[in-house]
Amino acid sequence: MANNKSAKKRILINKRNRLQNRFYKTSVRTLTKLFFKSIDIYKLEKTIENREKSQQILNSVYSLIDKGTKRNVFHKNAAARKKAKLSLIFKLI
Repeated sequence: MANNKSAKKRILINKRNRLQNRFYKTSVRTLTKLFFKSIDIYKLEKTIENREKSQQILNSVYSLIDKGTKRNVFHKNAAARKKAKLSLIFKLI
């Protein structure tokens, strides 16, 4: 247990940051899985609606990755790698 005021404050700040980091990481992971599912659906039924849905999910993944990078949840190179991987998959369909 913390003995002084600054140590107690650090515990609270670390908890807040851990929850924020976990939110961004899990959200990116969940949306990425959703993106892959929408790509599979588009491969089965090549309609404009399915492609637009995939594009919309991709945009939201990009947004979360960029916000996480801005808040130092992801390293900038790791974020670029994730975005490049997703865009390559989207281009190949």
